[in-house]
Amino acid sequence: MRGDETGFPVGDVSGVPVVTVPEEVDITTAQALRVALVQAAARGSGTFVVDMTGTRFCDSAAIHALIDAHKRARAEGGQVLLAVSGTAVPRIFALTGIDQVVPCFPGLAEALANIPSLETSAETQ
Repeated sequence: MRGDETGFPVGDVSGVPVVTVPEEVDITTAQALRVALVQAAARGSGTFVVDMTGTRFCDSAAIHALIDAHKRARAEGGQVLLAVSGTAVPRIFALTGIDQVVPCFPGLAEALANIPSLETSAETQ
């Protein structure tokens, strides 16, 4: 993974763009998250993973950024998958209903395993 000007590393894992979110994301960093999400969506098929397994705090500005990215990806035939762990962020997602809108998985490996092109590749090998 490489760091970039957004402060949110955007890399590739098995050919899938992955945005790594830091421990805290709030209104002061939400715009940088939006930029990273757009960068990830621009790579490949428009499907990407947001790795929030190290994130312990996420406010409404970050949730809006994630929902906007989800809507854009779906409109363009892609998909956003969230990798979340711990207790705080999954609880926030459950309370706000984001976990009912955007696919959430307990880890990066689980999210990657649910990418259609990777599932197809694994089945053909």
